[in-house]
Amino acid sequence: MKLRISALALTAALAGQSAAAQTEIEFWHAFTGRLGELVAEQVETFNASQSEYTVTASHKGNYSETLNAGIAAFRAGEQPDILMVFEVGTATMMAAKGAVKPVYEVMADAGAAFDPDAYIGAVKGYYTDTEGNMLSLPFNSSTPVLWVNEDALEAAGIARDVDLSTWEQVGEVLTTLKDSGNDCPLTTAWQSWIHLENLSAYHDVPFATQENGFAGLDTELALNGPVQVKHIETMGQWAQDGKFIYAGRRNEGGANFRAGECALFTESSAGYAGISSEAEFDFAVRPLPYWSDAEGAPQNTIIGGASLWVMEGQSDEEYKGVAAFLNFLSSPEIQAKWHQDTGYLPITEAAAELTREQGFYDENPGTDIAVIQMTSKAPTANSKGIRLGNFDQVRGIIDEELEAVWSGDKSAQEALDSAKTRGDQLLRRFEQANR
Repeated sequence: MKLRISALALTAALAGQSAAAQTEIEFWHAFTGRLGELVAEQVETFNASQSEYTVTASHKGNYSETLNAGIAAFRAGEQPDILMVFEVGTATMMAAKGAVKPVYEVMADAGAAFDPDAYIGAVKGYYTDTEGNMLSLPFNSSTPVLWVNEDALEAAGIARDVDLSTWEQVGEVLTTLKDSGNDCPLTTAWQSWIHLENLSAYHDVPFATQENGFAGLDTELALNGPVQVKHIETMGQWAQDGKFIYAGRRNEGGANFRAGECALFTESSAGYAGISSEAEFDFAVRPLPYWSDAEGAPQNTIIGGASLWVMEGQSDEEYKGVAAFLNFLSSPEIQAKWHQDTGYLPITEAAAELTREQGFYDENPGTDIAVIQMTSKAPTANSKGIRLGNFDQVRGIIDEELEAVWSGDKSAQEALDSAKTRGDQLLRRFEQANR
């Protein structure tokens, strides 16, 4: 018995030494619900796959709150190793000198195998500098699509496969839905991202000058052009007619769609995770509609979501662990599973090919639409993305102005002109602070 107790004690001691020898990697993210569960699964899988590092994942609020938490932690000298930052925070992170360690440097210093060309071009380009160096690792990249409640269409006497390619056709369907008694023909998530930022890219018109901010900090908003005004004016009329129901600035409308209350829903391709697990109706995913009279449309949509930034001030051993974890997240098997579980884009060509080989697209029609929509055309200066300083605050201004249109308090032209004037002031402040 004494021998057995001694053996158990020795085993426990050795286990404790092994655990103590592991290098801890702190990872702060913005996911809850199903997405939070899937991130936890990735972390658990990585931790179980090796014994040198332990990744500890912590939820820090929504995207804005997570970014602010990371900034505050760095100022206090308590920053995590890895920080999830949504795409609108890219310019802010690029300007944060001394706060971040670019991913390409992390990989090189750790001696890790790393091929930036393995990543899908439309995704990679958003997170690289002018010399093609990857600054942060693409993680959850999405693009907007049109989600359809096919049961709601049928109830209104509309064919389930009705053509919804253009906004003109969507308008006709909304009228039929409303006339049939449907209380929520259309709702949306992320109104600025979908109905102004992606609208602009999809119609190959600028959202801002200087290649949407990629070519310099001296950029100005250009979101009040004819295409944007026409679209917001039309949606404003739909709102007045009860055909478009505004639910909130983020993804509040998602609950309404998943509950079967709304027929059409413009939302991220990543809505797949929640819709597929909660919807008790037949649903389909369609490409984002476009205006048929716009020259060059449809072009390509642009990404949303977030990337992973590595923070400065960590040990060499921690950076080796970070490199190992980032390579794990980008591996074809892990990335293909993430894509299939969530609806986020496969960030590497290998993950997209593996998904295709596994038959996922054949078994789940429409799940490849986001990939096709992003990659069928080479991005132009207007459609490779948007990189603006103070972009989160600019979006807040846009949200205010759009809400004034939905409520009938402003015309589309008045609201977008005001958004430009107010937003440009924030861009000038960012430019002056980062000269």
